[in-house]
Amino acid sequence: MEHLLRERAIVLGSAIDPSSHVTYNSHLQSYLTFCKIHSFAIDPTPDTLSFYVVFMCHHIQPRSVGQYLSGIANQLEHLFPDVRANRNSALVSRTLTGCTKRLGSAIRRKEPLAIDDLQGFLQAMPQPMHDDLLFLAILACGFFGLHRLGELTWPDRVQARDWRKVIMHSSVRLDNSTFRYSLPAHKADRFFEGSTIIIAQREGAVDPCSIFTRYLASRDHQFPISPALWLKLDGNVPSRSWFLSRLHAHLSQSFGRHSLRSGRATYFATQGWPDDRIQALGRWTSEAFRMYIRKNPVILQALLHARTAST
Repeated sequence: MEHLLRERAIVLGSAIDPSSHVTYNSHLQSYLTFCKIHSFAIDPTPDTLSFYVVFMCHHIQPRSVGQYLSGIANQLEHLFPDVRANRNSALVSRTLTGCTKRLGSAIRRKEPLAIDDLQGFLQAMPQPMHDDLLFLAILACGFFGLHRLGELTWPDRVQARDWRKVIMHSSVRLDNSTFRYSLPAHKADRFFEGSTIIIAQREGAVDPCSIFTRYLASRDHQFPISPALWLKLDGNVPSRSWFLSRLHAHLSQSFGRHSLRSGRATYFATQGWPDDRIQALGRWTSEAFRMYIRKNPVILQALLHARTAST
């Protein structure tokens, strides 16, 4: 029995991604602080949660409060089994809807990258050093592979880093006109089955195969036995802030971590690709892709324009 209890505790701990666990803990701390300030019991009743929604919506964007409630429910469910039902109660839902209408503001979406932007980076680095080659390779793979930035870089918070999600050098395969590597896990891959990313050679100034092989040659020379594919000159896996600081050295703050993914999705849409094919390439779940399209009007407009042109 003791062994079963131990193993169950281990697998329950593995059910939540380390980065999600850190985020959920932060959400729980905000709830506990709220209860302490207002002398509420920590029991997450519909009444208490609705007051928490009102409180938080005056400090952060209402669209983020729903995520806070989900994190609180996850962390308190073992103590208060009714917390999810309370979180989805009519009182809490209507309170959040009212706060969103009253206090919400428009979302500023980051601009999608274009091929011309990638060409601009190449021209700005005529004699790239190792870290320049690394940045260009991540940029090219993120764009042509429809990656989330978090799949190619480490989180800035050390406690959220997970070696199970790091792309390994041993998975790389080079062919005459393509290269491929294994993405061990991603946001839509709940069971760590992984995906194989294949990126093809492209004619013109921006060829992802050429960019990748130049980085790979430098990486293999500097770190012949290190396991990770993406490595800075100091031997560390690049962080998200490291990549974004280099991105913003050449582009404005209107571009961000979603610009690579939305840029390639927009490119595919303008070329007339059907949305189900873009969804499959980008490793979106059906519902996530519908939300992504709704929240990125540039991609939606490109899809509609391509469909109109084909009729």
